[in-house]
Amino acid sequence: MKIAVVNETSSADKNADIIAALQGRDHEILNMGMTKTGAEPALSYVNTGLLTAILLNLGIADFVVGGCGTGQGYMIAAMQYPGVFCGHVRDSLDAWLFTQINGGNCISLILNQGYGWAADVNLRFIFDRIFSVERGGGYPEHRREAQIRYRLSLEELSAKIHPSFAKVIELLPEEVISPVLRYPTVQDVLDLDSIGDGALREAFQRRMRDIKTAG
Repeated sequence: MKIAVVNETSSADKNADIIAALQGRDHEILNMGMTKTGAEPALSYVNTGLLTAILLNLGIADFVVGGCGTGQGYMIAAMQYPGVFCGHVRDSLDAWLFTQINGGNCISLILNQGYGWAADVNLRFIFDRIFSVERGGGYPEHRREAQIRYRLSLEELSAKIHPSFAKVIELLPEEVISPVLRYPTVQDVLDLDSIGDGALREAFQRRMRDIKTAG
């Protein structure tokens, strides 16, 4: 599995803890967000919400680990986009239940509020539980079929009520999309020619041209 980590500016100092907690699990880790407090360009949780959508919708990552001070802002930002199913995860039980019941592709961590003694251990416990059970398998056992049905229904609902991702890319304000597309790690992995959806490829190409023109 390809797992992307997308720290935003207020939680950049927790990046090393997250990366360390993910090590040794036979996954490919993409460190896509901020790694140092005060670094420029700065990505807000609004930016990392979009970055999450790009990584998932283009198939660059299979799963995204993000968060912010409380975990709330990033979760709300990420869930504005099609194809993103994000859970607010505080501890290992949250992680275990979210994986089985919701089968999401993104989690939001609390990275400032209450982040103290043994917080790095809590991160390891969270990832232990996320990768220990079947994603979207349903829980408890007697509710398994219903939980699977509800999860699929939510995916269908999301696809119907969201505009296409190409339209989203076209409509995004400059202050949201420009810092993301300019970000070095994004430029390293964003291969526009490989995007199979013609409308989506053209939308990205237009936004990149606009950014280059603006200097």
